[in-house]
Amino acid sequence: MREVLSDLLGWWTEGKPVGMATVVSTWRSAPRAPGATMLIGPDGTAVGSVSGGCVEAAVYELGRDVVDSGRPVLVRYGVSDDDAFAVGLTCGGIIDLFVERVDPQSFPELGAVATAVTQGRPVAVATVVTGEVDQVGRRVVIWPDDRAGSLGSARLDDATTDDVRGLLAAGRTGTLRYGLDGERRGDELTVFVASFAPPPRMLVFGAIDFAAAVAQLGSFLGYRVTVCDARAVFATNRRFPQTEVVVDWPHRYLAAELAAGRVDGRTVVCVLTHDPKFDVPVLELALAHPFAYVGAMGSRRTNDDRIARLREAGVPDDRIDRLASPIGLDLGARTPEETAVSIAAEIIAARWGGGGQRLSTMDGRIHHEPDTPPAVPAPGP
Repeated sequence: MREVLSDLLGWWTEGKPVGMATVVSTWRSAPRAPGATMLIGPDGTAVGSVSGGCVEAAVYELGRDVVDSGRPVLVRYGVSDDDAFAVGLTCGGIIDLFVERVDPQSFPELGAVATAVTQGRPVAVATVVTGEVDQVGRRVVIWPDDRAGSLGSARLDDATTDDVRGLLAAGRTGTLRYGLDGERRGDELTVFVASFAPPPRMLVFGAIDFAAAVAQLGSFLGYRVTVCDARAVFATNRRFPQTEVVVDWPHRYLAAELAAGRVDGRTVVCVLTHDPKFDVPVLELALAHPFAYVGAMGSRRTNDDRIARLREAGVPDDRIDRLASPIGLDLGARTPEETAVSIAAEIIAARWGGGGQRLSTMDGRIHHEPDTPPAVPAPGP
């Protein structure tokens, strides 16, 4: 919803009903991840995408019907469905979409959600997508320290709040299953959780020419990028425009960010200094925490020396094994920009479990996603 929030909020403020289709589950090679949203506006316009163009025409018509009826529906499109080819889902994936009418009466908390997203404060929206007829479409908005709305019972609200805060802390969007009154061992009710956490951090240590390219590509991938270096002559906004620049010793800055809780398990760390007085202390600290990725630049010789220094500092081998060094994938990169692509590729592979091979030489599915749909198919419209 984040990418269409401005349009949605504009129509909501004017009191105009909008059809909203959201991807709530995917399997195999579905082109869009859970949380992807398409709007059917009151003026007939379509905003956003739920499948990269595969099923949008069918979803558009369904959205118009839902706006007229006011009844939300959960629909599945996939290669196993008779209608799949007709609507264009030929990429081999399966998607479940929840289509609902949004207006100030059905979603009074939208303004507060938009404010939190704009201000970079964590917030999640939990919506019932399967369950009893009177429960489907109910939602609760959850902040780390507050909530608004209800899914229908205090027990269900409490269970959902606890679980959603865990998802929100990890920046994860997905589904939860409960009994109709919030029983944790039940599965009659499905709640879709859209998490709007602040962007994940990318910490780039070493204000060198490669850092500028890495910072630019990190921003493109959706990270909040910070470049840190103790040398003020190199760590300047002129050299790193539109990037947060910090002049400080890398390990001291990272320690401060850890103490303040401004980094988490989604954070990636790229150490580009290849100078032991800078990189060994910061790597010692970074490897002691469960960051998503920790990489360090340098030649084979530099890497061997770095590993030896880390061991001398008492860093155990199981932590050293987490270090991506020399940093990046083998793409034959030469320029700073090409090197940044190889680093970004390794970060993406680490996140999703990819191996970095050429897809044209491989068999099997392209996307590293769960490929077993739920036992009970989502109902159609």
